[in-house]
Amino acid sequence: MENYFQCGRYRLPLRQGARPLVMGVLNATPDSFSDGGQYHALEAALSHAEQMIADGVDIIDIGGETTRPGAKMLPVEEELQRVMPLVHALRDCGRPLSIDTYKPQVMLEALAAGADMINDINGFRAEGAVEAVKDSDCGLCVMHMQNQPQNMQDNPQYTNTVAEVICFLAERVAALQAAGVSRSRICIDPGFGFGKTLPHNLALLRSISAMQEALDLPLLAGISRKSMLGAITGQPVEKRLAGSLAAALAATANGARIVRVHDVAETIDALAVWQAATQ
Repeated sequence: MENYFQCGRYRLPLRQGARPLVMGVLNATPDSFSDGGQYHALEAALSHAEQMIADGVDIIDIGGETTRPGAKMLPVEEELQRVMPLVHALRDCGRPLSIDTYKPQVMLEALAAGADMINDINGFRAEGAVEAVKDSDCGLCVMHMQNQPQNMQDNPQYTNTVAEVICFLAERVAALQAAGVSRSRICIDPGFGFGKTLPHNLALLRSISAMQEALDLPLLAGISRKSMLGAITGQPVEKRLAGSLAAALAATANGARIVRVHDVAETIDALAVWQAATQ
């Protein structure tokens, strides 16, 4: 595995034993599952981004379309209207900008405007997605998802969860490499909550090191505020901070190199204390 992640204009260190990179979520959606509408207005979203930067965020992940279970597909034009003003406003903020999208047109326009990373829940399977990113130097997050957001939680089933996720990710990474994408630009995401039950999610969480070793790529863990935490704790989404921090620490203990979170300051503090106590 490379000791850095090439993320557009930025080369981010991935040192063994160092704290994972913290990716902060910036939702420009009125219907996100966790903070829907709170940062929909541009001014509020920019204020939130500035706070994440002050808190020490490593990557800002901008999302214009909710992908919660049962979500309907958003037209490309509307997603662009939500995402592009934030890209233009934040591209010189001193942090890499990631765009959470599976639409090739959004990828192209965001990269042309200065985005540094594409975070694709669909694993760059859409027609034109690989072509949209291959000639850039942007970072790429390849995620596993069973089925689509509209039906992914209907009845997810696996024979061997970890092996099947590894196989899928390996195939998608191979497709990117065949198009000329350097491995230093790629990270993997097992897709916690995307077509998985609680046992599936826990099996993946426990197997982060195995997945990283199998694919020799850094793993991004996105567990913050997700329903698996609600299933464990019984807490509604607005009361899942403690569970989210525990999940970030568990993912880190199991080897995750990037954690995607909503609560940046709290996660960085928790990681600092955990590392001080364990190293």
